[in-house]
Amino acid sequence: MPDGHGRHAAEQTGPPEGGDARPEDPEARARAICLRLLTHAPRTRAQLAEALRRRGIPDETAEAVLGRFGEVGIVDDAAFAGAWVDSRHAGRGLARRALAVELRQRGVHEDTVREAVAELTPEQEEATARRLVRRRLAATRGRSTEVRVRRLMGMLARKGYPAGLAYRLVREELEAEGVEVEFDVPDDV
Repeated sequence: MPDGHGRHAAEQTGPPEGGDARPEDPEARARAICLRLLTHAPRTRAQLAEALRRRGIPDETAEAVLGRFGEVGIVDDAAFAGAWVDSRHAGRGLARRALAVELRQRGVHEDTVREAVAELTPEQEEATARRLVRRRLAATRGRSTEVRVRRLMGMLARKGYPAGLAYRLVREELEAEGVEVEFDVPDDV
C-alpha cells in the first residue's frame, strides 16, 4: 500500500480519531449522564441517582459523582424544592399538601420538603385558593348551587387545599354573588 496509509498503519497508531479501545470511565459516564439530564430540567439528587442506577452505574460511583455535584452546587435539593414550591403554587395553584406530595415523589428528604412548603404562608395559600374559586365560579354560572359547590370543592381538593378552608371560601364567594348556600362544614373537617 502506498505511503504506509493502509490498514496496517491504522492498526499501528491505534483506533481512528474519536474511538477508544478501552471502556469509558464509569465516573466520566456518570457525570455526562447527570449533566445531560440537568440541561433538560432541574432534578433532585434522588432522581439523578435513579437515572444512574438504571444506566448501570455502580452505586459507589454514583455517590461520588452526586456528592461532588452537591459540593459545587450543581445538585441542590433545597434550591430545587424552593423553586418547585414557588413555581407550582404560582402556576398551578397547588397547596402545601399537594406540593409536599410532589416533592416526596421526587425523592426530596422530608426535612427539606417541610422547609420548602413552610415558605408558603397560610395567607398566600388562602389568597391563591380564593383566586382559583373566583376564576372557576364564572365557568359554573347557570348550574345548580349543588353542582357549583361540588365542582369548586373538587377542584380545591385536587389541588391539596384543606376541606375546612375550601368550604369557607366556596361559601363566601357564592354568597358574594348573592347565592344562598345551604351546607355546613362537617365537624370532622
